[in-house]
Amino acid sequence: MEEILTDAYDAFNRHSGWIIWNLFLAFIPLVLSFLLYRRRSLSRSLLWWVAFAVFIAFLPNAPYLLTDIIHLIRATRSGYSAFIIVLFFIPLHLFAILAGFQAYVISVMNQSYYLKRIGAAHYILWAELITHALSAIGVFLGRFRRYNSWDFVTDPGNILLATADDLTSKRPLAVIIASFVVLTVLYWIAKQVNLGLRLRFKELQANGEWFE
Repeated sequence: MEEILTDAYDAFNRHSGWIIWNLFLAFIPLVLSFLLYRRRSLSRSLLWWVAFAVFIAFLPNAPYLLTDIIHLIRATRSGYSAFIIVLFFIPLHLFAILAGFQAYVISVMNQSYYLKRIGAAHYILWAELITHALSAIGVFLGRFRRYNSWDFVTDPGNILLATADDLTSKRPLAVIIASFVVLTVLYWIAKQVNLGLRLRFKELQANGEWFE
């Protein structure tokens, strides 16, 4: 048992140490989405716009976890026992990937909810598509250019130049478009699941079945 725990600890340090930090980054836009879009007041002060800019800058960190499946693939090829792979690597990595994407889904849904509240429901689809597009660009910049969210503040010039270069190059543009399509499809599926679960929860509450 001690040997198994030692192997699991070594495996975590070698291949899974990124999970805590990446999940932290993914949950920043989730928290901001509640502060921005779920508060009672609909006013938009300077502080609101600053928080909105931070929200947009950090949002790609949530779907970015989808690309971290490469860590799982590498881990399964590192010579660890089937026990460590099946009971440690796979559950831990899948949890991180799904939690990160769920943070993205809820964040965008909160944004759509806010648009509905301010009477701009007809812009929800376009807002979601633009958000997916910006996130796809952000994921590309993070995975292939190795930029992070802080670079939007410390080095915005290079970020803009890199983005312009990628959007005018065939291969990066193809990857960004593919990422956009994947994000859009997965978001739509996850959104329907979330809405269905929410509706079911409300039905249980209304019928008094939740506590039975």
